[in-house]
Amino acid sequence: MTMWNTIYSHFEPVAFSIFGILVHWYGIMYVLALLVALFVAKWLVKKDSYPISNVMLDSYFIWAEVGVILGARLGYIIFYDPYALYYLGKPWQIFNPFDHNGQFVGIRGMSYHGAVIGFLIASILFAKAKKMDFWLFMDLAGLSIPLGYVFGRIGNFLNQELVGRETTSGIGILVDGILRHPSQLYEAFLEGIIVFVLLYLYRKRARFIGEIGILYGMLYSLMRFIAEFFREPDAQLGFIAFGWLTQGQLLSLFIGGFCFALWLHKGVQNKGKNG
Repeated sequence: MTMWNTIYSHFEPVAFSIFGILVHWYGIMYVLALLVALFVAKWLVKKDSYPISNVMLDSYFIWAEVGVILGARLGYIIFYDPYALYYLGKPWQIFNPFDHNGQFVGIRGMSYHGAVIGFLIASILFAKAKKMDFWLFMDLAGLSIPLGYVFGRIGNFLNQELVGRETTSGIGILVDGILRHPSQLYEAFLEGIIVFVLLYLYRKRARFIGEIGILYGMLYSLMRFIAEFFREPDAQLGFIAFGWLTQGQLLSLFIGGFCFALWLHKGVQNKGKNG
């Protein structure tokens, strides 16, 4: 086997420790994801002359991040965690970074689809509070999130989590004695780079405010649906229908379908205004 196939046996997920607290590469990648998303947003605001000031963008970023963290954690508990009732009955445990022995283990279990819901709620509240157009922020987010998302998936790869399905391909990574697809990297490419390139090239052709944001939801859902065929289903859930459908694919169908219907609706509205 090559160095690539056995990379996990040569790599330590923990980057360093501070006063006994372990700092994982995943955490570093998560911070980089946030910074990249913010950098891209500020670059686009200037390049495409968005009517959003730097101060307002920084404020929005804080609101959005709080929504993402809350939504991601709650989404995982509701959609994926088999002990959902335990956490919902003891909400103070949801963000407890210590195990029962008092050892720091970090906060484990985040859902992207839950993050989307939390992000949308935070964005709606922010736009209402600032009396701004909600869809303007959705367009900006649709272009800013994908490249940040790339670092998030690289973080999953470095943390040796959300592993792929078994494969005989030479690109496979050895995980617990089984050669598996590096599906986290597939997702980084499909859901991050490809989605960004498509939306960036289309942005000047957008027919109405909000179209880029809606198209992001559609494209992400499509790419996630495809990537799930290479990703091992969550152990506690397995395949939930038809012997192949995963929870991630089901949620992608719901979100993608909703965005598609919304895109058609707003397209008809825009045509009526201009017709």
